[in-house]
Amino acid sequence: MQYAPRAPGHSAVRDLYRLLCDVPEGPLEQRLQWVERWMQWLRERIPAHGLVDAAEPEISPADSRLALLVRVLEGEPAMRAAVTRLVAAVCEGCRGLTLFAQVGLPAGQGFFAEASDRFARTVLPAVPEPGKLSELLLRLFPHPDDAKWLARLPPARLAQLAALVGEPKPPEPAPAARVRADLMDALLLLAVQLAALGMAEDVRDRSPETAFRASPFLRLRMLCDSVLARDGAPDTLRDLSTCVADCRQVVASVSRHLEDRGVSVDLVYRLERIRRGLKRMEAIARVLGSPRGEARWREAMTLVSDLLRRAHEDRSVVELVKRNVRMLARKIIERAGHSGEHYITSTREGFHAMVHSAAGGGLVTAVAVANKTFLSGLLLAPFFTFMAVGLNYAAAFLLIQLLGFTLATKQPSVTAATLAGAVGEGARGERLASLVELIPRITRSQLAAFAGNLGVVAPTAVVFALGYQFLTGHGFMSPAKAQATVASLHPWKSGTLLFAAMTGVMLWMSSVAGGWLENFVVYRRLPEALAHHPMLRRLLGEERARRLADGFQHAASGLGANVALGFLLALGPVVGRFFGLTLDVRHVTFVLGSLALAGTSLGADVVLQPAFLWALAGMVLTGAINFGVSFSLALGVAARARDVPSREALPFLRAVLTHLARDPRSFVLPPKEPENDVLRVSAPPAN
Repeated sequence: MQYAPRAPGHSAVRDLYRLLCDVPEGPLEQRLQWVERWMQWLRERIPAHGLVDAAEPEISPADSRLALLVRVLEGEPAMRAAVTRLVAAVCEGCRGLTLFAQVGLPAGQGFFAEASDRFARTVLPAVPEPGKLSELLLRLFPHPDDAKWLARLPPARLAQLAALVGEPKPPEPAPAARVRADLMDALLLLAVQLAALGMAEDVRDRSPETAFRASPFLRLRMLCDSVLARDGAPDTLRDLSTCVADCRQVVASVSRHLEDRGVSVDLVYRLERIRRGLKRMEAIARVLGSPRGEARWREAMTLVSDLLRRAHEDRSVVELVKRNVRMLARKIIERAGHSGEHYITSTREGFHAMVHSAAGGGLVTAVAVANKTFLSGLLLAPFFTFMAVGLNYAAAFLLIQLLGFTLATKQPSVTAATLAGAVGEGARGERLASLVELIPRITRSQLAAFAGNLGVVAPTAVVFALGYQFLTGHGFMSPAKAQATVASLHPWKSGTLLFAAMTGVMLWMSSVAGGWLENFVVYRRLPEALAHHPMLRRLLGEERARRLADGFQHAASGLGANVALGFLLALGPVVGRFFGLTLDVRHVTFVLGSLALAGTSLGADVVLQPAFLWALAGMVLTGAINFGVSFSLALGVAARARDVPSREALPFLRAVLTHLARDPRSFVLPPKEPENDVLRVSAPPAN
């Protein structure tokens, strides 16, 4: 009746009375259990209107409960004294150095060591450590969403509560002094760790504009000593903030050099550690530098809610994988995106050059189809079949690259990366305009490549089969083999659609392999090493050795992608047989070549039969699925790597459809006049 006259029978009033009458005076564990009960009381979602006075506006349940607690403690000195002693004992018994200086920061163990450690902590029972604030935080807030709830607590009400229970009677230590000391220690520990990371050799090599003695990482430790010596004086905290900003500039310089020198997962891992450590130091400095009361509690709750979110991320293996893979994936996608720009035509000349280049790719593919058919008929062990077919595929793809030809199914992965780059750069309006202009170019360039590949592979396969039949007197394929080939390509009565999707995944994986190899070559500076290799210089001369090195760097991405794709296509059936499954690959160009060989062996009459026509329909669907799966995977990964918001997908799609309705010709045929744009090509590059 005294503290909640409008709702004297409210469950929150009764529960609070029981809590305050049962404040323990015993060991730390008992006090922590009481804190857990108090937090459960505070977080119950019971309507707040029954606890506030009529003059107060409607507030959240947590705020109303905090207001009730403040009113009770203000009017009950004995209860206030008991809670004050408990808060002082908890703060004195729990240390916060681990929470403030380690939680949410990469531990420096390396990816696999940290992943195994997180997995063990997930599946094994946790060891109780009541003396650590880091463990108490997770104990009080066991769910990741609790960080949002914590951030919404009113700082003004928390400041009122702290003023009541934060000043115990001497000789008991003040809780604020204990926490402040932990924050100071965390600043010093972070400064020591970040100074060591920032002065590492590979970091210094990638920030040549910063002299060794002028490095802000050297000043970081001294400034933290000054902060501790003067107990967080405002001028020392300002100097620390300036030094942190200088350290960020060094990290930005290192990141810029990563764009030129390739990515090392270990270095990226340490740069992320530095960034997060600097951000943590700034958050701690803001708490220390804020005046007492609401302002300090606002900064404190921002820090604690971030710590809670990071603490839950520290226990997630998935978050670890995302954090470590993201930067490397972005770099691989960027390199694929640079290659993709060359596969997007803008002019009629470029469009025709793409068709001619793809025609050459179709010619080479027809030969590879014939070789694959011959190799598959040999009675070899599965390993040697895999090696022979894989080498056949890889040799064909490498020959296409060497001759400067194009393979249509290799385009989607790299052009999707370019598309994601256009979506992820610039203001929203600029991105939308760039996308509307880029999509038609990608579409017609892809159609040009398909036309060139498919328009040549079928006639070449037919000519080859007829020539073989003329020279040997029998068909290249036996009738049984030809009929089995046609039946295996039926879109509904076989696994063609599933196999086509699996092949699309392989096409995307090959582009990732190409990006990885190019990154490896750049990071290890292999072209420079080849250009200065003594033996190569003696054999070829300095100029030829340099040209060889430049050519190797230019061809590295294609080399990795082509070899990877060749052996991936050969590996699918072998893996299927290993597990007793009927697995195969369906690459649209190879499918059409196989159909042409089978149709030549069966005769012209069979080509018009329903079974063969269904196989042709399966070929068309195979091309669409190859393109759709590889393009979607590449675009999704590229968009995630570039932080493209998913909410922008609908406006982009609407704009593209509007452009399609207004000018459908631009999606199929090149413009009549040349377009002045950065994505202009005179001829397609090597595939």
